[in-house]
Amino acid sequence: MKEKIEIVEGDITKQQVDAIVNAANTSLLGGGGVDGAIHRAAGPELLEETRKIGGCPTGEARVSGGYRLPAKWVIHTVGPVWRGGNRNEDELLASCYRNSLKAAVEIGAKTVAFPSISTGAYGFPLERATKIAFTETKKFLEKDDRIEKVIFVCFGKEAFNTYKKIFDQIF
Repeated sequence: MKEKIEIVEGDITKQQVDAIVNAANTSLLGGGGVDGAIHRAAGPELLEETRKIGGCPTGEARVSGGYRLPAKWVIHTVGPVWRGGNRNEDELLASCYRNSLKAAVEIGAKTVAFPSISTGAYGFPLERATKIAFTETKKFLEKDDRIEKVIFVCFGKEAFNTYKKIFDQIF
């Protein structure tokens, strides 16, 4: 199980994987942070396709092509905005990971890269979000062996160090 997980510090748009996960907003039309970086790297065709998809509710996932990215697909998921922890944020975030992994299997992706969903502008506490990310990924991989590698791509040292620390607790 542990060997299927990798933690890297870097740029998710450069990952050599079948699918990357986009921490999108509900419109799927691009935004800041990871979402903006993915849209810029993929090119205008991504926006053209996501316009046709017509949005995505929080906790769910939608798939598009990767266009100019090394990844063949982009799995767009909408994480919850942190509002103190009493508005189902944990379950919604867990659902992002479950639904993204399920979508990866459905499209035949063997390798998937995730950003740290909801921990940027949406304000989800990093340690709490990391525990949810690893717990859901572990549960999924225990039941389904079709995904060979899940890479968690951290933006910055703080995220990278947090992911390393939590990884040792969960795996």
